[in-house]
This record gives sequence, structure tokens and C-alpha cells, in this order.
Amino acid sequence: MLRLLPYRQYHDIDVINMFALEDGSVNENVTGVGSGDNGVFVKVTTGDFNADPVAYGADSYLGKTDYPHVGFNQYPKVAKKVAPAASGEAALVLGITLSQTAKYDENGEKLSYYPAKAADLHAVLPGQAVPIATRGIFTISANAFDGSITGGDYAIGTGLTISDNGGGKVTGVAPSDASAIATVLGTGSRTSQTNTDQFAGEYLVIKLK
Repeated sequence: MLRLLPYRQYHDIDVINMFALEDGSVNENVTGVGSGDNGVFVKVTTGDFNADPVAYGADSYLGKTDYPHVGFNQYPKVAKKVAPAASGEAALVLGITLSQTAKYDENGEKLSYYPAKAADLHAVLPGQAVPIATRGIFTISANAFDGSITGGDYAIGTGLTISDNGGGKVTGVAPSDASAIATVLGTGSRTSQTNTDQFAGEYLVIKLK
């Protein structure tokens, strides 16, 4: 699922490509909503630079791995990990994920079989490094924040910190709050035409601090 809307501004030097999302946070498929979405605010959970950059082992994503006469059937994973930041962990936030991490497409087919489709869906496979932006301007959908604009929870200049509801979402705080990791630059609401799509609804344009 995509919590990020298309409008965004960031520089490649502010994007980190050395951490994979922890296995327990990976989305089962690209149509679900979860901690494997893009637009998730994450923290580092494993950062041992003495370890090999890629680890190999058996993984259920491969399917059956104990066929006879198979010499080596293991799944590679980036050893350094991130996970969605939780409430009270604003100081640990590394940045916001730019791609979703998911196992299957909308038809239940493994994305590992279709790398071109994974790229089209802005998705990375379980264990692959997910790009994380540490600075920039981004547009986040209602799936990425608590409350609502119409409910008066957000205005220009509102600060954002990690939500109590988990999943790497954000909630509003005073601009001067020490836990603020971003600032609201503007708000809006997108209306679908004939068919409702996943981007319909309220959104925030934010600046990462």
C-alpha cells in the first residue's frame, strides 16, 4: 500500500539504502495496509557493521526448501534492519520509507517472480534494502496520520510526531514540541472520479526536519 502521494521533493544524497524492513513488519501483499507500506516512519533495530552485509538462510518465502539433492537453497537478506517507530521514539526516527515491502502482488503471485512488476508497484521484496528518505518534502495520505483535517487536528505549521497507534504513523503536536519530526506545510483532500482509488481522501504536505 502507498501512504505517499506523488508530489515530493528530496535529494538522492538524503536517501539511505542499507536497511531492510524487519520480517515481522512486511506486508503480505501490495493491496493490504500495514507496517510494510511506503510512507512509514522507521527506526534502526539492527545496525551491526561488523556483520556481513547480506545474510543467507532458509525462509518460508522460498516455499519448500528441503528437496533432496539440492545443494544450496537459501534466501538472501540485508542484515541491517529497520522497523516502524513507536510512540515515544521520535528521537530514534531515521526517516520515511519510499517503497513498500511486500511478498505478493494483487493476484497472490510472488513478487520475486516478477521483478519488473515489483518496480512498477514501487515495492521491494522481503529482505531487500528499502530506500529511506531522511530529509525532504512529502505528501502523505490519510493512511499515514491519525485524526483528520476537517476535525481540526492539522493546520499549517502543525508539528508531527510518532502516533500512539503504531505502524510508523504520525499525529499532530505543537510546532515547538521537542518530539516533532516534521512540520505541516499544507493540507488538502483528493476526490476520485468514477472509481474510488486508494489515494482518495485527505492528505498532508509535510517537511521532514
